[in-house]
Amino acid sequence: MPASSSTATPSRAALFTAFALVYLIWGSTYLVMKFAVASMPPLLMAGTRYGLAGGLLYGFMRWRGEPAPTRRGWAYGALIGVCLLGFGNGGTTLGVVYLPSGITALLVATVPMFLAVLGWLSGVSPRPTKWVALGLGAGMAGMYLLAAHPTTTAVKVPGHQGLGISVVLLASLVWSIGSLYAKNHQPAVSPFTSGGMQMLCGGAAMLVVGLVRGEADGFTLAQVTAKSWLAFGYLVTLGSIVAFSAYIWLLRAVEPALAGTYAFVNPVVAVLLGWAFAGEVLNPQMLGGAALIVLAVGLVVLGGKKVAPK
Repeated sequence: MPASSSTATPSRAALFTAFALVYLIWGSTYLVMKFAVASMPPLLMAGTRYGLAGGLLYGFMRWRGEPAPTRRGWAYGALIGVCLLGFGNGGTTLGVVYLPSGITALLVATVPMFLAVLGWLSGVSPRPTKWVALGLGAGMAGMYLLAAHPTTTAVKVPGHQGLGISVVLLASLVWSIGSLYAKNHQPAVSPFTSGGMQMLCGGAAMLVVGLVRGEADGFTLAQVTAKSWLAFGYLVTLGSIVAFSAYIWLLRAVEPALAGTYAFVNPVVAVLLGWAFAGEVLNPQMLGGAALIVLAVGLVVLGGKKVAPK
């Protein structure tokens, strides 16, 4: 996805393509991660995924002539990468070991709510409006419905739904902290170079933690199924490079709030794909929690937009 200049107006076709990539690909990655970790250690898989994707993206940008980042830039990239990918995506990847992919996606949709509260407390964004506050309340109610009613859907490690929910919520919280920090601490001039640096650093962090957790003990490549290899390839190419680049381009082409609508489209895509292709159960409590969380994110994202002066 080519970067646009600050003055160029993107075509409708380009915008439609970028939104479709972010909505559909990122919405599908939760189910695909479930397929990947079925026969791969979760953090070693995620760390290798982002290490490869980050190396390819960073190498391509340097080959195009982008200047080498400074030491301070690498320090920023390491901190942001560990928050967004090491904790954020690493926690989400662990989450699908204990939870259905649809519930995992719904919990990750709490990121805009964390951003609203943390941004206000840190002085980065204004006090939440009444609509944002209503959205936060709806989100809490939705999470309660998900947590209070255990699912019967088969998962890799059953019986630990509470642990899975805690891990994914912590991942979403740290992702939000890293996102706020990244607003004023850019690793490199090019957002694509920055993205490659963050993926390299975050991927390295996940590999280290995965090795410390003992994920490599007894693991051999021979036990990885063809389905998991295909899922891994999808995550590296489409999930990490294509969709991430499309999102970076959207941040330059449209308002951040509009680009952030992926947060309440992705869970819908994930829930439907999990039901259609992984036999994930859609009980009334889950549907009610899903509806409340999607409504909550919509209120937080759209209710927090500034009204342009007339």
